[in-house]
Amino acid sequence: MSIAMSSDNKRALSNAEKQQRYRQRQQASGKKELRGYLTPEALGCYQEIQDKTQWNDSTLLSNAIRLMYAAHKCGQIGILNSWLTEHKR
Repeated sequence: MSIAMSSDNKRALSNAEKQQRYRQRQQASGKKELRGYLTPEALGCYQEIQDKTQWNDSTLLSNAIRLMYAAHKCGQIGILNSWLTEHKR
């Protein structure tokens, strides 16, 4: 049994409309989109973590922010920044 849709009932959405609807659903679920550019050092770190964890960009960014927040709350930001500087990361 096949169901045929008439063009009167629904029209195909353009890619821009699909993206807009996706963004609206993400916002409605409480998510916020962040954008930025990575330094070459950060890109190297990103690629290594992504290879080891297989996380997508959203998961990687969310976890990075949460871990940075935990380091901040535990007073470890200075130590972590020193390590990054010493290891040229």
